[in-house]
Amino acid sequence: MGGELEESLVELRQTFKSGRTRSASWRKNQLRALIKLIHDKEDNIFEALFQDLGKHPVESYRDEVGFIEKSATNALNCLEKWMAPTKSRLPLLFIPSKGEVISEPLGVVLIFGAWNFPISLALDPVIGAIAAGNTVMLKASELAPKCALFLAETIPLYMDSNAIKVTVGGVDVGEQLLQQKWDKIFFTGSPRVGRAVMSAAAQHLTPVTLELGGKCPTIVDTLSSPSDIKTMVKRVIGGKWGPCSGQACIGVDYILVEEKFAPTVIDLLKKTIKKFYGDCPIDSENICRIVNTNHFERLHKLLEDPLVAASIIHGGSLDKEKLIIEPTILLNPPLDAEIMTEEIFGPLLPIITLNHIQESIEFINSRPKPLTIYAFTKDETFMRQIVSETSSGSVLFNDTIVHFACDLLPFGGVGQSGTGRYHGKYSFDTFSHEKAIMQRSFIIDLEPRYPPWNDFKLKFIRFAYKYDYFNLVLLLMGLKK
Repeated sequence: MGGELEESLVELRQTFKSGRTRSASWRKNQLRALIKLIHDKEDNIFEALFQDLGKHPVESYRDEVGFIEKSATNALNCLEKWMAPTKSRLPLLFIPSKGEVISEPLGVVLIFGAWNFPISLALDPVIGAIAAGNTVMLKASELAPKCALFLAETIPLYMDSNAIKVTVGGVDVGEQLLQQKWDKIFFTGSPRVGRAVMSAAAQHLTPVTLELGGKCPTIVDTLSSPSDIKTMVKRVIGGKWGPCSGQACIGVDYILVEEKFAPTVIDLLKKTIKKFYGDCPIDSENICRIVNTNHFERLHKLLEDPLVAASIIHGGSLDKEKLIIEPTILLNPPLDAEIMTEEIFGPLLPIITLNHIQESIEFINSRPKPLTIYAFTKDETFMRQIVSETSSGSVLFNDTIVHFACDLLPFGGVGQSGTGRYHGKYSFDTFSHEKAIMQRSFIIDLEPRYPPWNDFKLKFIRFAYKYDYFNLVLLLMGLKK
């Protein structure tokens, strides 16, 4: 590893070893500093996001600035509650004793940011890491260079530079970082790179959280109310083209809908796209550009397949110079085409028609587990069926992507879409070790736990295992059998 990176890692280890990051006051000060940074530098963040991705300030505030401010404020307000030990009820066998679980920081953690939300997906894990009392090395994404430079230059001005460091650079820097021993690695990105991260972490038995992605399906049941249909279409568009022009792991990847209802959905999709993005979406200031030429060409290649190109029913225009692809809808592209086997991560929306909407469950189960399943339906039985018969990181009914902003729900994948979870208290837990503490007394020492064994001791142990102190009191009061 390069000399500068090695010095930074040594300093992070020394800072953690000093113990100062463990105090509630240090953690709160860092969270307050981050909130102040966001307030002071809001315009700078907007400009960096515009230069890297063409994001409009409203989108930048919704998905980046406001999101981080909300997350940091929630952590600040809840920190002491999160840090408080949790008392545990112990079996009668251990009387007299007391038990509790305390959350302790893991140590020195490595966090990889992502380019599609280069502020929020970098700083939100950092909030959890510092709330839990760790020191942090943040690797900002080189594919969003203005945002990476902003983080590297600004964070040391506001936060403890001995405990929170930012590094920039390409794949070589990431590989150097992965060669080191960390106490935790948090990665947001593609399954391909996630495998490399997990493989490197395994060399040191380092725990990892992988926020990956996959093809998030949207099930659209047949709706009868024109108002419900209109709301559904707006929310699908918001979940497909709203977050970074579809360059989002939680974005809508494709739609599953009954054949008889598809024309209604398609017609309203076209009309609403025109309303949101105008007659010429490529010139709209409300849609992000593709991050770079490589990703633009990747998406272009998906459309070059003749059978895929023939399925385009709306859009399809590209501007290589501006790196913009207009919102594009495809009807029943080949299921074995790359657009239906790989995560799209762009503004292309396939619609797959089914004879019966219940077939969507088998369709989803025949593919890798998605990060999220979206479903628009009023059928409570169908809702329960989706929840019980599919596996995904999360399920959201009658909306898209909003669950990501909810601090009270865990966010994470399962299987190929990721491992681990974060947001709110779940972020704190992700960067903490839950240590069990048990304290016994010398006063009473129950003989049945020692040999020689006999029937009485077996009966006593059975009884003692069955009840804790609280349940024993209920038993003696005749309130429990």
